Amino acid sequence: METPTKLPELFGSMVFNEETMKDRLSSASYNAWKKCITDGTSLDLATANEIAEAMKQWAIEKGATHYTHWFQPMTGVTAEKHDSFIAPVGGGKIVMDFSGKELVRGEPDASSFPSGGLRATFEARGYTAWDPTSFAFVKDNSLYIPTIFCSYSGQALDKKTPLLRSMDAVSRQAIRILRLFGDKDTRRVTAQVGPEQEYFLIDKELYAQREDLRLTGRTLFGNKPPRGQELEDHYFGQLKPRVSAYMKDLDDELWKVGVLSKTKHNEVAPSQHEMAPIYADANASCDQNQLTMELMKKVADRHGFVCLLHEKPFDGVNGSGKHDNFSLGTDTGKNLFKPGSTPSQNAQFLLFLAAFVKGVDEYQDTLRTTVASAGNDHRLGAQEAPPAIISIFLGDELDGVVKSIISGKSYKEGGKRTLQIGIDVLPPIPQDNTDRNRTSPMAFTGNKFEFRMLGSSQSISGPNIALNTIMAEELKEFADQLEKSKNFQNDLQKIIKNAFTDHQHIIFNGNGYDDSWVKEAEKRGLYNLVSTADALPYYDNKKNVDLYVGNGIYTEEEIHARALIHVETYNATISIEARTMSDMIRREILPAVSSYATDLAGRVAAKKEVGASAKYETETLKKVSSLTDDLADTCDKLDKDLNKIPEDATKAMNYFHKTILADMTKARTIADELETMTDEEYWPFPVYSDLLFSEN
Repeated sequence: METPTKLPELFGSMVFNEETMKDRLSSASYNAWKKCITDGTSLDLATANEIAEAMKQWAIEKGATHYTHWFQPMTGVTAEKHDSFIAPVGGGKIVMDFSGKELVRGEPDASSFPSGGLRATFEARGYTAWDPTSFAFVKDNSLYIPTIFCSYSGQALDKKTPLLRSMDAVSRQAIRILRLFGDKDTRRVTAQVGPEQEYFLIDKELYAQREDLRLTGRTLFGNKPPRGQELEDHYFGQLKPRVSAYMKDLDDELWKVGVLSKTKHNEVAPSQHEMAPIYADANASCDQNQLTMELMKKVADRHGFVCLLHEKPFDGVNGSGKHDNFSLGTDTGKNLFKPGSTPSQNAQFLLFLAAFVKGVDEYQDTLRTTVASAGNDHRLGAQEAPPAIISIFLGDELDGVVKSIISGKSYKEGGKRTLQIGIDVLPPIPQDNTDRNRTSPMAFTGNKFEFRMLGSSQSISGPNIALNTIMAEELKEFADQLEKSKNFQNDLQKIIKNAFTDHQHIIFNGNGYDDSWVKEAEKRGLYNLVSTADALPYYDNKKNVDLYVGNGIYTEEEIHARALIHVETYNATISIEARTMSDMIRREILPAVSSYATDLAGRVAAKKEVGASAKYETETLKKVSSLTDDLADTCDKLDKDLNKIPEDATKAMNYFHKTILADMTKARTIADELETMTDEEYWPFPVYSDLLFSEN
């Protein structure tokens, strides 16, 4: 197999994409696949067999010997089981075989994946089904077939199925709105997503010496280094040769499998970086972001790095997020969040904007739950991460338009005309009409909304399911009213004005870090769900269950199951971190500091023998010994508290949040102080100064 040398040849070279399908399929099968994509029709077995045969031959030419149904269980990462193409034909011979049935459906064991009670432990069977809207690709000598994953009873056990449902829901309701504005051409509206991915690179040898990094993905100990990000010289700084080589290699790997990797740069913290892709539909973006995270780690290993995707691997410096840029686009090429320059475009844009503002306000709690995790709790509210309070940033110009609609006055100050939605009240708005607000959880940036609360390691599926569903719900309400209207223009203006008036308290253009915003948000009635333990109880409250069930995204059982899975994941994460912390204290820190104290005592005795002053050694020994005893006592309490975890998952979550995390914070504070007092020859693992500046 020849390796493409030019980027256009390299890009998508390992993807069974539409161009490849058109070349390798009969026109009848190709058209049947296209109809399946556009109209949601099913494929007959003959067509599936032809696609499977063509896919197999293409994959073999690319070096594949196996195929796998690639799915996204509720673990937050992907899963795969590989089967070879070989089939016996007698006489000790084989042929390479792959049927339409094998393409369309698989049967992985579902017993060890999170189900939240959707299946009993003894019900092991699960099904994967081909998602024909997402292209297959070859990687590591296997053909990867993107699939959904469901239980024996048909309940969704994955993150792709509800995402596809939500995309259908928002498309149906958006088209109803477009028809009211005279658009008869659009057949589908698709959520368009561009997830910016932040990450850290650290030296692999240093990583191997830290049990906390290996087991939890973050440092459970570490004192602030003399130099962090204070000089602001890393952001957009020159790429170091080793990092540049990694990024080039990563781009090549991403481009081969069709990931639209566009931008790469240094982020704010030392050793922190970002990759930003070009927009794609939400389904493809979710698949590709999962691929991106996987390849970031694999490529890092080849370059002697480890890629850290934890939301806060290092205390006191920037954490890593995943900014989810969200918009709605038509199959005719229009962005529905792009302000227009004509009266009809203005009105249509304002209606979609009103739906978004209304929806985010009414369902701010469900949006908060979609980004709730133990890792993200350490990140939100500091070092350029948005606070836990959901609000929308519109920018000065668009905010002025909204205020003029609420007041009924002309947008231009001093103007004499009365505001009517049907006239051209909205001047063209440049894409970068205002400064970006880094403290805003949800910022309008010209033709899209940037949801900045996502954690670096999480799947983007959950937040986009929520955004799609919220938009579907609000657009449905608007369409129900307008389709019955006898005076469309007046009713349209009332809907837009009422939505902005009733929900303007969700709009905030100020500093989200300011303490006054917390008080102001409380006055406005906004949620301030600071932690995952605060947020997750809202995941499956009645209002949110009704939202998802009413729009056909989840069954009631599916959403309750997901709520339980998120709680159990939180509990397991904190439990692992706490037990790792105890292990490091007992097996590494206490023995190391004790050895240092013993040597200090020897120095004190030696100096006293010769009548020399031992003030430094004596005072240091006293402090180290006292802190060592405190750390041992704190670790004892942590271990005892870990043996008192309630059996009920929700009670356990609150116990972990209030008791275990408090124990861990105290232990870390003591250990970090000991780090500053202990000779570096004795300290048992690399410190922040080593880890954050290890890219050279």
